[in-house]
This record gives sequence, C-alpha cells and structure tokens, in this order.
Amino acid sequence: MMQRRSFLKFAAGAGGLAAGGGLAAPALAQGAAARTLRFVPQANLANFDPIWGTQYVVRNAAMMVWDTLYGVNSKLEPKRQMVESEEVSDDGLVWTFKLRPGLKFHDGAPVLAKDAVASLNRWAVRDPMGQMIRGIQNELVALDDSTFRWSLKQPYPKMLFALGKTNSPCSFVMPERIAKTDPFQQINEFVGSGPFRFVREEWVPGAKAVFAKFEGYVPREEPPDWMAGGKKVLVDRVEWVVMPDPATAVGALQSGEVDWWENPIADLVPLLKSNRSVQVDIADPLGNVGSFRMNHLHAPFNNVKARRAIMMALSQEDYMRALVGDNPDLWKAMPSFFTPGTSLYTEAGGDILKGERDYDGAKKLLKEAGYDGQPITILVAQDQPITKAFGDVSADLLKRIGMNLDFVATDWGTVGARRAMKTPPGQGGWHIFHTWHAGADCINPASYTAMRANGDQAWFGWPKVDAVEAARDKWFAAADLEAEKAAVAEMNKAAMDSAMWVPTGFFLSYQAWRKNVSGVVKAPIPFFWNVSKS
Repeated sequence: MMQRRSFLKFAAGAGGLAAGGGLAAPALAQGAAARTLRFVPQANLANFDPIWGTQYVVRNAAMMVWDTLYGVNSKLEPKRQMVESEEVSDDGLVWTFKLRPGLKFHDGAPVLAKDAVASLNRWAVRDPMGQMIRGIQNELVALDDSTFRWSLKQPYPKMLFALGKTNSPCSFVMPERIAKTDPFQQINEFVGSGPFRFVREEWVPGAKAVFAKFEGYVPREEPPDWMAGGKKVLVDRVEWVVMPDPATAVGALQSGEVDWWENPIADLVPLLKSNRSVQVDIADPLGNVGSFRMNHLHAPFNNVKARRAIMMALSQEDYMRALVGDNPDLWKAMPSFFTPGTSLYTEAGGDILKGERDYDGAKKLLKEAGYDGQPITILVAQDQPITKAFGDVSADLLKRIGMNLDFVATDWGTVGARRAMKTPPGQGGWHIFHTWHAGADCINPASYTAMRANGDQAWFGWPKVDAVEAARDKWFAAADLEAEKAAVAEMNKAAMDSAMWVPTGFFLSYQAWRKNVSGVVKAPIPFFWNVSKS
C-alpha cells in the first residue's frame, strides 16, 4: 500500500507540476470558454437509464437531465419541484397532484400528467418505496393535462419522501413514449425536462459525456437547496471527462484543464491542498457506507454460515485504511448498517464485526457450509478508486480463509450490468461485488435500497430474510422516535444474524475544484445548477 501511495504522489507531481513530465497531461481542448465547466466524475457513464440501474454515476447525470416531482433539501425534507400543489384526502387514501405550468421537455413538447403517470409506473416497479406504494395502489391516472391522482388501499404517509429522495431510482419524469419502456430494459432515448439536456452526439462512453444548458427550463423561485428550490444554470456546457487514473486527474486539475474532480483519492489531497488555485473539502458530511455484497442465490453464499464466515474474518479497518489512509478523521468502524451519528444508529447484533478477526473460525464455518474449493467470482471495478481499494483487500481476505479466487478486474459499467445477472457464477453470474452507499441513503429504512430482503425483488444479491422485512414494516408503522429506534435495532440485528451483506466501514470523501469555480456545495450528489465559472 505504501508503494502504491508513493508512486501516486510521484506521478501526480510529475504530471501536474512539470510540463512534459513522467505522466503527460490529458489531451483536452485548450482555451475553452469560461462558460464550459469540465468535471471529472467518479466513474464512466457507461449507460444512462436511471430506472434500470442504481449506480450513483448514472443518478448524478440523470439529475441534470430529468427533473423530479419533488426533491429533498439539505435537511432531507421533501419539497415541491415539478409539482405546483398536492392534496391528500382526510383518510390519506387519495393523493392529487398538479404540475406547475410551463414545464417543457427538451424536444419542445409540454410535460403532461400522462408523462408523470407513465414515469411513476416504470419507477415503481424497480424502486423499493415505489414497490410498497404499488402494493397498496388502487389506481394511478391522469385527470387532465396537468393533474394526476394516486389512490391507495391504505395510507402511505411517506409518499412525498418517496417521490423526492436522493437515492436511485428517483421519480424522474420522462415523456410517456420513453417511460413505457419495460423497466427491466434500458431506454435508448434521453429526453428530459431538467435544467440540462444530454448532448448524445458527443457522448463517448469511457471518455466524455456532454450536457448543455436547456434554455426552456424555468427554475422555481425558491432559493436552491440540494434537489429543492431554483435550479439556475450559470454555465453553457458541462463536460464530464472520464479519468480513471488518479494521477492524470490531479495533473489536469492543477493545470486548469479540468475544473472539478468529484472524488480525489485521499493520498493526493495534500498535493491538491498545496496548490493555491485549488479548493479541497469534504464532499458530504454524511459520508458513505462501504459494502461487501454477496449473492444469496448460489453456493456457497446461499448458506448463512458461509456469509457469516466473511463477517467473522473481515476487518473494516483494513478496508478503510486501504481507501483513505491513516487519517482517523476520515473513517469509522461501524458494526451497523446505518449511518453513524444519526438518530437511528444502532449496533444491535454487530458484535461479529468487533474485536480480533477469527480466520480459523471462518474456515470452520465455510467447511460446515459445504464449501469445497469452487472458484469464488468477485467483480472488482478498477476504474473506481473505492471499489479497487476494497477489491484488493477482499482478495487477500478470501485467500486467508481458504477460498479459491476468481478475481474479475473490470470497469464500473460492466459491474453495473453483470451484477444484475442471476445466472450461476460460472455462466456469467457472480458471488461478490463491492460498492458503497451514500450516508444520506442509510439514515433510515425508507430509501435504503440495500436493506430490502424480499428475495427476487430485493437489490442485487437478492437476500430473502423475513425478519428484516418484518422489522422494516414495524419502522414504517412506528408512531414515535422510540418505536422507530426499536424497529431499526431489530432490523439491524436480523440483518447481522443473516449476514445479508457486510458493511466495510464508514468513510468521508473529498471533492476538489478550481478556485475560479463558485457554487460547489457539500452534498451526496454533485449539483451543477447554481455553479459558475469565472
């Protein structure tokens, strides 16, 4: 690890400070207009359907192109976005929504209620909260061009949060013709009504994606606050420039060839802080929860003993130090699935992640689970610093406990596609993949996609743990905070006992931008509205 860090620091210094040095700066167009913002995203935008998948890089791009009915602010409160007004019946069974006037798609067509209805129908098939609403739905219909009604069989008090939450899938509104696409098939037309339009003819997967200001967008009048308020576009173009090599990215940021880097690795932050033209800060104080995700459909991880063997041997400290280094301010061990420091945080059932790691005990459990040395397929995205660091640690862990490793070094887009496959690992499927969840998504069960345990409808890995689902239902029905805490503690314990997946720790990430860029905020999503460049 120290050799890797030393190389990165040397390479970054050569690429960023010395012209013609050891690593050449990327060949980007020079003399770009001040109204073009160049951004280095966390990963390649390999696909662009925010309902089909849940990758944050897709969600982040989609936020620019598709507007949402509601959006949460920095207090995680849902606020109207595309909606002008809503009414709910006294019994809580009928919600009537009216769209604000003047909404327009990028192709010039007006946004109509039928577009919202079709979009919600597609969203509800894939989103956990949408699935809940769909399960108690009577009908979802357009009443006229601007009004639609959602009638239910029982009240759903968290309706507005479901329609405005930060995690993907979100309630993005697409034209009806696009929204009618099977939710398990990717769309191939990218027309939204958001503040930016996607310039598809300039999209080069693996290299660049371009978003242009949509002149027909009318922002709300309220002050901007995360996904809520007025989304005012202050630049003409945003160019996403894919740079999977951190040393190349740091050189480009220092030289001014790019303006904003979403997630610089911690090793390079001191170098960036020493540059007077660069600003560095924590991206989001709610941080991130690392994830070691296992496939419950196939041996050996269809056996709880094999999954608990991983928990018994996994060291969160190893994962966190591999990712963020030795700074203890940037990470925490967390024998929990919920964001540390928040009101529902609990360590119930988490003792298995505490104390000395027990490799011998893990080997014993694997033997009891029937593991006989078959290859364990782990998908590791090399173009994503988080998953690459986690994958390196996992490779060592699996070897230590006697597992035969099939290490698939690939890219984040391929992981996103392959993790959706339920076929056996030897036939294109998988056993393990790494990801992470924004802390804002892990505060409570409402929007926590990774904590569904309803089998085929659950997130990738498809766990079926009835006790987790029952505790989740208790949380939704809770009358006060104490009841919510009790339900979440029960949920955490059930998830730990069943080893649904393994949290690899809580960590903070940095973002960095040129000081001539204004309007960058701390948030779980990089927001491009209200950002300017001088």
